[in-house]
Formats: sequence, structure tokens, C-alpha cells
Amino acid sequence: MDDVRQRLLRLIPQLAGHRVLVVGDLFLDEYLVGRASRLSREAPIPVLEFTRQFNLPGGAANPAQNICALGGAATVVGLVGSDEAGAQLLSLLRGVGIDPSGVVVDHERPTTTKTRILAEGSLRFPQQVARIDHLDRSDVSERSQYEITTRIQELIPTVDAVLVSDYQTGVATKAVVQAAERGAHAQGKICSVDAQGSFRKYQGFELIKGNRQEMEASLSCPLQGEQDYERAGEQLLSELSARAVIITRGAEGLSLVSRHEGHHHLPAANRSEVFDVTGAGDTVIAVATLALTAGASFVDAARLANLAAGWVVRKQGNAVASAEELAWAVENWQA
Repeated sequence: MDDVRQRLLRLIPQLAGHRVLVVGDLFLDEYLVGRASRLSREAPIPVLEFTRQFNLPGGAANPAQNICALGGAATVVGLVGSDEAGAQLLSLLRGVGIDPSGVVVDHERPTTTKTRILAEGSLRFPQQVARIDHLDRSDVSERSQYEITTRIQELIPTVDAVLVSDYQTGVATKAVVQAAERGAHAQGKICSVDAQGSFRKYQGFELIKGNRQEMEASLSCPLQGEQDYERAGEQLLSELSARAVIITRGAEGLSLVSRHEGHHHLPAANRSEVFDVTGAGDTVIAVATLALTAGASFVDAARLANLAAGWVVRKQGNAVASAEELAWAVENWQA
């Protein structure tokens, strides 16, 4: 285990400086926070007295933030509307160091906005009581699709890897996915995806990630024992010509099934301080992609990603792990 720790510690500084193109659905995450004062007489719900509001970049912007937090450079390709939410999102991207040069403005679609209502109380973090999504799940127009694929083709020569973050709100069409995969492989670059259930679109991607529920639904079989996870991963490896599959398992950690490195179950690094699991899957795919770009094996990439996910669930919202925080996790948690 000490050898593993030392190898992971040496890997962390090597993550810096690598450039990743993140393609996918971009969201504006809006948070409305209030203090619970009483129960409503109109319905069995708390009445919240407004205290504050803040916005964060979400969706595909979250893996991009994780890449930047570890010293990498992230450029995003996605879509926003020509509305106030879109302008705010572009400003937020720049503010966290993400290059928005691949973002297309679509005048016929709204910027996807997820509004979370949070109630403050005696707990460490405000608790989410409701969420309202303003979005359009239809495929993007042919014109926007053409602009997106053009920007992918223009930007791939400037990066070291391509990551697709498919939140299934229309951006990751067949043409966009093919542009990402073919463009990356034409130049010998790693191509990874957080497919969120749409696995069969991603033929030929090196690394494919999904969670347990998504895998069960896609493969129409329950995942209970380790053999189930191994069979599920091997099925996707065969069907999609992938090199590795990561299945996130919540409190059980994650499973890696690799064509050349076998099946590994990595228990959750942190099970006692879990406050908000929002965006933990984004952290997994971002850190794993960055580690592979830095030359790590799939097993070590999965180990580092598992530790990073254990760190971000200690925070609220779309959180990230810095290099210093990730090094602490390596030194103090089971790798």
C-alpha cells in the first residue's frame, strides 16, 4: 500500500499543465437559500425567509472545473441561450479559469438553469428541499450542431484529451459524439465519457463511466455481487471497443473493469463525512481523464478519482479537489 501511495503522490503534480477539451451540456446552477421559520398553513411545507442567492457553473462545466483545480487547462464546447442566464454562465466560466471559446450561443433555446431551494437550519450545510429545472431536452438545431462540431474540430489540435459529459439535454448528438471521438483518435488523443446511461452512443471511447443505476437500466440486469459488476463492465468493453469502464457505486466506492488491467473494486475512500454528493461523478471522470493524460495506468487513475470523489462529497454543491487536498486524501485515506 505504501508503494501505491507514493506512486499516487508522485502522480498528482503531473496532472498540472495538461489540456482537456470538455464537450457537453452546460448548466447554470442557481441556489436560493432561506432560513426555515415555520410550517406553512397552506401546505405541509416549511416557509423559508430568504437569506441569499448564488450561482455556479454546472453540467459539463463541473468536470472542467475539477480539471482546472488540479492545475490543468479546460476548454468547454457546449451551448447557451442568448439570455441573462447564458451571460451569467459565460462570466462564471471565465471566473473559475475555464476557457469558453467553444461555447455556441443558440438564440432559439434557453440556457439550461437548475434552481435549487435550500433551507438553513442547525445542520452544517443548508438542505435542499426542492429543485426547478428550466431546460429543453430536444436535440439542438442543425445549425447549432454544425457550429459545435466545427469548434470541436478546431480545438482538438490544441488539447491533450477529449472528455464528453452527456447530461442528456441535447448537445451530445450522434454527429457531435462522432466529431469528438474521430477527431481525438485521428491525433492519438485520449477520449473519455461520462455517458449517464447513453452508453451505446460511445463506440470507441477509451474510458466510459456510468453509475450503478445507469448500468442496471442499460443492461437490464441487477448489479449485486462483484461478478455482476465484472460481467457488466466486460459486456460494455466488448460492445463498445472500450479500454476501460468505471462504474460508480455510491457508498460502495467504484468498480473498474479494464481490458488489460482486469477487474478492481475500490471501496469508498470517505464514508463518514458525506454532506453533498452533487457532482461527485463529474469529479471521477475529470480526475481519471487527467490522470490517464498524465500517463497513469487505469487502476491508478481510478484510485485517484475515487479519492477525489471522497473529498468533494465533504463540500456543498459542485465542488472540486485541489492538488493539496487530493494529496491529503492519498496520505490519510485507504488508496
